[in-house]
Amino acid sequence: MGDRRAFLGMAGSLATAGAGLLVPRWVTAATTSLGPAGLPPGALEESMLAVLPGKAPLIKRSFRPANYETPADALDEMFTPNDKFFVRWHLSVIPDIASEAWRLRIGGPSVQTPMELTLADLRKFPAAEVVAVNMCAGNRRGLSQPHVPGVEWGNGAMGNARWRGVPLREVLSRAGINKDAVEIAFRGQDHGVIPQTPQFAKSLPMAKALDPDTLLAYQMNGAALPPHNGFPVRLIVPGWAGTYWMKQISEISVLPKPFDGFWMKSAYRIPVGKFPHLARFDSQDAPGVSTTPITELVVNSLITSIEDGQTVALGQPLELRGIAWDGGHGIAKVEVSMDGGQTWRPATLGRNYGKYSWRQWRFSFRPAQRGEIGVMARATSKSGETQNTTLIWNPAGYHNNVPQRVKLQVA
Repeated sequence: MGDRRAFLGMAGSLATAGAGLLVPRWVTAATTSLGPAGLPPGALEESMLAVLPGKAPLIKRSFRPANYETPADALDEMFTPNDKFFVRWHLSVIPDIASEAWRLRIGGPSVQTPMELTLADLRKFPAAEVVAVNMCAGNRRGLSQPHVPGVEWGNGAMGNARWRGVPLREVLSRAGINKDAVEIAFRGQDHGVIPQTPQFAKSLPMAKALDPDTLLAYQMNGAALPPHNGFPVRLIVPGWAGTYWMKQISEISVLPKPFDGFWMKSAYRIPVGKFPHLARFDSQDAPGVSTTPITELVVNSLITSIEDGQTVALGQPLELRGIAWDGGHGIAKVEVSMDGGQTWRPATLGRNYGKYSWRQWRFSFRPAQRGEIGVMARATSKSGETQNTTLIWNPAGYHNNVPQRVKLQVA
């Protein structure tokens, strides 16, 4: 209990089975606009399809901590099935929590009435639902050129789901927030093997914490959260990178000063000025510091219906499908190129499930001549941002939104 009390009272410091089945073809043929990329040495063996309890086969990036990627075929669906949803943990020990044993403790120097809630208590609050993309900040890191360290994700460290729960602001309002509140800090129940491992704790600015779409979710696509996706309750922070979507959330501390934990001041940061159009986490910035916390997702797209190197028939109709998303402005258009990016034609957008959801798109054509076709897609958000034509390289491999290239062979 000592570490819990320290977390909630931060006034002074503020401080099962992994058997490989097969290697997907696209793992050995990954490409970027910079040419063949592949995966860095040592990463290929971490790209086997493997099975976790309660999950369909996923692409194993690491066994402990568990990091498993969604295969491309599941990303073709509007809502990523729960059993195919990617898995991302930072620490190796993930406790098995019974729903009746779960507790959420709310405290900190800027809370008026510290509280402890059970899952039954949480369900008494008015429920809300949001459709949102959950994406690891390092999605596509494995396609960076030159390569960077970290989990070597391909395209599948993401998923789209219906999240149901309680707006965080309702719970914070019940506890009462002092006017001096600057951030909320929070943590889950996963932990490291040795005591020296920094606990996985994050923070949010008050404006994002009090956004009506920021939820304490207990359902995903109409069912209870899977254990590997945060059962019994996780934080949903729509539009922001998945690092803030705390799984198995157990403690929240409302703070009058910026939280200075390792996962905020040292990890998940991007160089200042590299992505100037994204929201800033101002209270986590400091004079003379060259990095700033990652926040919103950048506009991006993915082709989901074809594979690189696939052979198609001359003159036969072909429908390309894909998805596009951003940090919450919404998708204005998607364009497709059939000549490697020299010319672009509009795709048809699918149903809009909300500004935080990905948007499906389709594009029909008939291959008119034999040979190789270089297919690309690019998305533009309603804020006017378009995918970058060249990679904005950074040491952690974040925000890779270079238009995907897929080569088709027409025979």
